[in-house]
Amino acid sequence: MPDANDPAPDFTLPQGGGGDVTLSALRGAPVVLFFYPRDDTSGCTKEAIGFSEHLAAFAEAGARVFGISKDSLASHEKFAAKHDLKVPLLSDEAGRACEDYGVWKQKSMYGKTFMGIERSTFLIGGDGQIRRVWRKVKVPGHVEEVLDAVRAL
Repeated sequence: MPDANDPAPDFTLPQGGGGDVTLSALRGAPVVLFFYPRDDTSGCTKEAIGFSEHLAAFAEAGARVFGISKDSLASHEKFAAKHDLKVPLLSDEAGRACEDYGVWKQKSMYGKTFMGIERSTFLIGGDGQIRRVWRKVKVPGHVEEVLDAVRAL
């Protein structure tokens, strides 16, 4: 499970709207990856809207932002259109990036246990090193906290 000061695990994932994103190709600028459980659920929607609303501020600070879940590209595109999301969403249907970043966890709800994505955010420096990790993210105030950390790099 990667942590601050570890090299960020590389990946190439398809992006909603077409094309692929390869993490190592983005070197030279900070990257924010937010892993979220599922498209169009309340917490995930609030988080994606928050990152979308602050996308220009992240760009001003020189950072790229990507949301990642195991949902399909079709699901991502529907989710983005429904909520007018500006943040790029990457599809990790095979779950490899989720495994590599240690966010695929056993969870429990209403007495049932299941595997799912633990809401987590990674701030990666322009050198490809993880600078900051937020696990078990609570959505209120999170986007602003991540933006402050990007500005502090």
